[in-house]
Amino acid sequence: MAGPHDTYHGHMSLVADDFAVPLSFEGPGFRLEPLGPQHNERDHEAWMSSIEHIRGTPGFPDGAWPLPMTVESNLADLVRHAKDFEQRAGFTYSMLDGDDVIGCVYIYPSHTADAAVSSWVRASRAEMDVVTWRAICSWLDTDWPFTAVEYEAR
Repeated sequence: MAGPHDTYHGHMSLVADDFAVPLSFEGPGFRLEPLGPQHNERDHEAWMSSIEHIRGTPGFPDGAWPLPMTVESNLADLVRHAKDFEQRAGFTYSMLDGDDVIGCVYIYPSHTADAAVSSWVRASRAEMDVVTWRAICSWLDTDWPFTAVEYEAR
């Protein structure tokens, strides 16, 4: 059986090659789609307006992110996340309400579990923190092949 140590195009793959990675998820009051360059301006505005809120979110304890950056630097990050998704090394989703970016979800390798998951919502949508966490936990249980996930409770 394939596992997280199998390589995909020379990179570590987080999931087996035959796993169909979800390309969307509909949650209560939000939807997920793979994060990419098309989200740049909306993503940048969402987290830049929410730095202190995100730093106070479980899973972002060290203050290393977010740090203010230009929209151009953010674009480079989004391109990197999209490449990780394509190579199955990690999966980042933009959290949307209509066309508005209200947060992000990151699914990446972990040293102690099948995957490390973190998420944030913008400060103006703080009421969605628990709602999105609960829905994403359920989605991880039902639609992903992980048995153990690190995802800090809200």
